[in-house]
Amino acid sequence: MHTRIDCDVAIIGAGSAGLPAYREVIKAGLKPLLIESGPHGTMCARVGCMPSKLLIAAAEAAAAVRHAPDFGVQVPCQPQVDGVAVMDRVRRERDRFVSFVVDDVQAMPPEHRLDARVEFLRDGVLQSDQGHEIHASRIIIATGTQPVVPELYRPLGELVIVNDDVFDWQDLPRSVLLVGSGVIGVELGLALARLGVRVRVLNRSGSFAHLADPAVRQAAVDVLAPELNLVQDARVTTVRREGQQAWVGWTVGDGPETQESFDRVLLTAGRRPALAALHLERTSMPLDDRGMPEIDPATLQVRGQPVFLAGDVTGRHAIQHEASDDGRLAGRNAAAWPDVQAGARRAPLAIVFSNPQIMQVGGGFGAYDPASMRVGAVDWTRQGRSRVMLRNQGLLHVYMRQADQRFIGAEMIGPDAEHVAHLLAWALQMDMTVPQMLGMPFYHPTIQEGVRTALRDALKGAA
Repeated sequence: MHTRIDCDVAIIGAGSAGLPAYREVIKAGLKPLLIESGPHGTMCARVGCMPSKLLIAAAEAAAAVRHAPDFGVQVPCQPQVDGVAVMDRVRRERDRFVSFVVDDVQAMPPEHRLDARVEFLRDGVLQSDQGHEIHASRIIIATGTQPVVPELYRPLGELVIVNDDVFDWQDLPRSVLLVGSGVIGVELGLALARLGVRVRVLNRSGSFAHLADPAVRQAAVDVLAPELNLVQDARVTTVRREGQQAWVGWTVGDGPETQESFDRVLLTAGRRPALAALHLERTSMPLDDRGMPEIDPATLQVRGQPVFLAGDVTGRHAIQHEASDDGRLAGRNAAAWPDVQAGARRAPLAIVFSNPQIMQVGGGFGAYDPASMRVGAVDWTRQGRSRVMLRNQGLLHVYMRQADQRFIGAEMIGPDAEHVAHLLAWALQMDMTVPQMLGMPFYHPTIQEGVRTALRDALKGAA
């Protein structure tokens, strides 16, 4: 016999989208039920944003020591990386970040929480693996994503891993093959290489870190490919296990096969919305051929249903602040249903924490009509402050709509890209023109002067 639970809004998933959704439902004075099937702490804190930055910080410390002689500062020997100590700090600090989230969840009223796996029985009714039948007039699905492990790599057993596994390592491996040169592949590949791990990155296309601007993408490849031992347009032809080694072979075009052995194969090439276990087919939700509900991106509502999707599960960019914004919007709309409203969106902003860093502001180069815009550039190899710091690598492109000189976006690899990205994202969100941006103060000598150079370049010859 099932124990019945009634609530106004059931929220499936207590991550970066589910928690803000819960708070919005509480604010509206309704009764929520926050359902989580796995460990609390959010993907960002547990296996994403924060632990990856801890690993990157260790790698940058090692790289700084190696870089010191370029300034005339001699060090007695090359840095000795203690993999056990590196991973111990990663896990300790990761657990600290996770504990803050767990404490917040545990402070919630017990009747607002359910730690269980659930699936749909029918519209508005969920069943848990602990014998609960949950009746909710509105439902928010914030279950995130799960990594894709192609059958090709199954013979490797535990030697094939996903990024979720990296941060529980007790020590650094000697060698890792990373499959995919997206954000995760670039960030973790560089970090491991700079910590002394032999790294190889394979990518099946010519893409790199989601950059759309061909010139900026090529600049990024030129700067970072040597450390990543990057192979683009690679077709994996051999996967086998010999003892504790994974052997992988690949070809490029009509070339011969290359084979190498690795301690681990880290798959970073894809994640999919975690929806299958919910059995959405038991409901009247409209589903596409992948089992994805049809949602209105402006309101996050499943068409015609009191159901909302929020966060990575929507299939949009897997970015923490966007997931949180989704959660707040879904929570407000679920509470107000059927009076749902479109939510205001922030300027698109994405950052890759490589070194040099990569960023994208706006819709990306491919979202604009080249005939209607002007591109302004700064070559960081020639920029003053960058040369002072010996960080003079990369390229910045800013995009200006020619008709009204409005700033519409940018892509970059180069020094302090995370700070440049925020500066430009704020300008984009405020709908500024390039002349207005050039009217703002630029201190000398700073990296931000490079932004001024690019903006001036965009205006050259403009009508």
